[in-house]
Amino acid sequence: MLPERLQRREAERLQGVERQRQKKEAQVVKEEQSEFFVASFGRERQAVEELLAAGSLEEAAARLQGLQKMLTESVRFLAAYEVRQGQETVARLQGDLSARRQQLQPKKKFAFRALKKEAPAGSEPRRPAEPAPAAVPPPPPGSGVAEGESGGPPLCGFSGAQDEELELGPSELLQRDVVLSELRGCRVRLRGNANTLRVRDCRGCTVLCGPVSTSVLVDGCSDCLLVLACQQLRTHRTRDSRLYVQVTSRAVIEDCRKVSFAPYNWSYPGIEKDFESSGLDRNRNNWNLVDDFDWLAVDKPSPNWSLIPEQERVNCWD
Repeated sequence: MLPERLQRREAERLQGVERQRQKKEAQVVKEEQSEFFVASFGRERQAVEELLAAGSLEEAAARLQGLQKMLTESVRFLAAYEVRQGQETVARLQGDLSARRQQLQPKKKFAFRALKKEAPAGSEPRRPAEPAPAAVPPPPPGSGVAEGESGGPPLCGFSGAQDEELELGPSELLQRDVVLSELRGCRVRLRGNANTLRVRDCRGCTVLCGPVSTSVLVDGCSDCLLVLACQQLRTHRTRDSRLYVQVTSRAVIEDCRKVSFAPYNWSYPGIEKDFESSGLDRNRNNWNLVDDFDWLAVDKPSPNWSLIPEQERVNCWD
C-alpha cells in the first residue's frame, strides 16, 4: 500500500491531467465553432451582397436579420476581434440596404401623423391641428456621420415637436435609422424593429421603443423617461433621466448626472416578432452593468448613476 501522502499526490496529479484534457478539448471545440461561424457568416454575407446588387431588397433584409441573429448567438465563443468584425459587417450591410431602398424604392413625401385626443361630446369642434413634425432630414453634404448613426441618411423620426403624442409603427421602422431631436414634453411610441435610434436634445419626454437591432445613442437630454431595447447603449451629456433597458452589451455613460436604470418592461402586440427580427437575445440583459467613462475608481461606485428601486419602477405604460 502506498502511503497516504503519495496517494493524495497521485490523485492531485491525475486531477490536473484531467483538467488539462478537458481544457484542451474545450479549446478544440471553441476553435471548431469559430471556424464554422466564420465560414457560415461569410456565405451569408456574400448572399446578402448579391441580393442587394440584384435589387431583391426584402429577401436581403430577411437574410440580414438572420446574419444579425447568427452573430448574436455566437458571441459566447467568438474572440473579441471576431465579434467586432461581425458587427462592422452587419452595420455596413444595413447601411447598404437603406441606401438601396432609397435608390430603388423612393418613399413618397409625407408627414407622420400625431395622435390627438378626441374632443368630449358636446364641446366645440377644434380647429385643424398644426401639421405634425416632418421626418428628420438627412445631414447636409460634408457634415459627416454623427456618432450612433449609420452611414445612410436617417429615414424617419420627429424633430421640434412640443407636448405631442407621436408614434411610428412596424412598417415605418423596419431596419431603418430613427432620430428624435429637440422634442419638448412629448410622448413617443416606436412599435417595431428599428436599425438604430438617436435621441438628441430632448426635454421632459417619454420614449417607448421596441427592439433596436444595433445601437442607441442618447445625447444632451434631461428629465426624460426612456424605455429601450438594443445591442449597444451610449448616453452622453444627460441629466435627471430614467432608463428602462434591455441591452446585450454593457451600457456606457459619459458626462452624465443623476441617471438611473431599471430592466426593460414595455410590451405591445407583436413585440415578440420584433425581437426575433432584431436578433436580440431576450434572455441576455445587462441593464445593471454600466460603465461610466468619467469615473475611474474601481473600489467605489460611480455617483453619476444608480438603480431604480423595484418599488419605484413604472409597471404600466398605457
